[in-house]
Amino acid sequence: TAIVAGFLVSAFGGSRLQIAGPTGAFIVILSGITAKHGIAGLQLATLMAGMMLIAMGAARFGSVIRYIPNPVIVGFTTGIGVIIWVGQWKDFFGLHPLMQAEHFHQKLGHLLAALPDFHPATTALALLALLLNLYSPRLFKRVPGPLVAMVAVTVVQAAFGFDGVATLGSAFGGIPTALPAFSWPDFSGSDVVKLVGPAFTIALLGAIESLLSAVVADGMAGTHHDPNQELIGQGLANVAAPLFGGFAATGAIARTATNIRNGATSPLGGMVHSAVLLAIVLLMAPLAAYIPLCALSAILFVVAWNMSEIHHFLHLLRTAPRADMAILLITFSLTVLADLVIAVNVGVVLASLLFMHRMSQAVEVQDESGLHEGLAQPAGRRTLIYGIDGPFFFGAAEKLQTTLASINDQVDTVVLRMGRVPFMDATGLDALGELIDDFLHAGAKVVLCEVRPNVLTKLERAGIVEKIGRERIYADVAAWRAAFTPSAGA
Repeated sequence: TAIVAGFLVSAFGGSRLQIAGPTGAFIVILSGITAKHGIAGLQLATLMAGMMLIAMGAARFGSVIRYIPNPVIVGFTTGIGVIIWVGQWKDFFGLHPLMQAEHFHQKLGHLLAALPDFHPATTALALLALLLNLYSPRLFKRVPGPLVAMVAVTVVQAAFGFDGVATLGSAFGGIPTALPAFSWPDFSGSDVVKLVGPAFTIALLGAIESLLSAVVADGMAGTHHDPNQELIGQGLANVAAPLFGGFAATGAIARTATNIRNGATSPLGGMVHSAVLLAIVLLMAPLAAYIPLCALSAILFVVAWNMSEIHHFLHLLRTAPRADMAILLITFSLTVLADLVIAVNVGVVLASLLFMHRMSQAVEVQDESGLHEGLAQPAGRRTLIYGIDGPFFFGAAEKLQTTLASINDQVDTVVLRMGRVPFMDATGLDALGELIDDFLHAGAKVVLCEVRPNVLTKLERAGIVEKIGRERIYADVAAWRAAFTPSAGA
């Protein structure tokens, strides 16, 4: 994954300095897909996600994805961090839970029950790896802390041979020394249907994480990335990786930052990264069998902490409005207790509903009749002028209906000033059409002023212009006022 996807993202992505590959954010998703659908299902879901990413980039959704509300992003990234952290207890402490569980709360209960029987040697090596991961960069500024921790703990275990310490070799048999051959995933139509949801989750999370990583790279290096091209590059990478035995990849913030800090100025850095990984796999893979799992779990402890953004999470809890705080907690809770698919979908839907509610509250319908004195009034009847300020979409339609429904049948003319209406949707057009029908049925005339060209086009298509008459559409109130003569029935 790191070799194939990493090279393609550097070659075809929209960020000059992005380093892509497998990341900690995908652990929860990919392990769940593998447990349910197997490796073949994981690879098919990755390939489908790659196609979705290419489609997103081609449709220029890159900028749109960046507008997913912050509470949703922080909620599920913090939730993933918690899941990764708890999921590594078993290897960090050398635990042997009595039962395997599917849900988070069940896993946590079994791990807590097994915690008193932790393995001392495994725990000591894990703590050593954790300390080296955190503090070795102060001594070895050019060497990543995880690499120092992994090598040092592997050497200690190889030298002393502590009993009961699980390694990659004892648990999984090590890493193959040859690259997998090209192969097309074997699947059926039913497999595709089953994996649409997981594939969408991979695509969404991959898009978000890669674009966030690209933003971080821009801030560090003073560059500017193309979000749509980045999605296309990520899509090509995720289509190609499973064809060579890989799985989902995305932009890796930590590796991208390391790339920039060490002087990278072009995509060549990512390509060299892939080539070096290829050499390591071919020449040094047999040594990986000696790596203790507790060293990897300690590294993932740090990954989970960095990913969780606890400080950002707590800051939002202290300062965010209550509605945003609720979305943050709901997304976090669903990520931990349910799954990321549900969490992301619910979080985005709730955030969208909140946005629409706020937008509808921002739309104003004001009686401006008092601002236009001196209008000629037919005997016993009157003229009302209302100004609409804000987008006239389905969220604001009810406000207009509620405001204007109180107008009694003693009104001769209703003037709607629409100069501050930037757009209208189908629901807004229907609501306006119903109100006009009510006014016409009551014997009142409707006049529209200051209508923008794009809105006027929609009114014409909806038949509203024909309904009220084109002669009752004016450039502004002054033009209508000049043309107004009771005897002409204007």
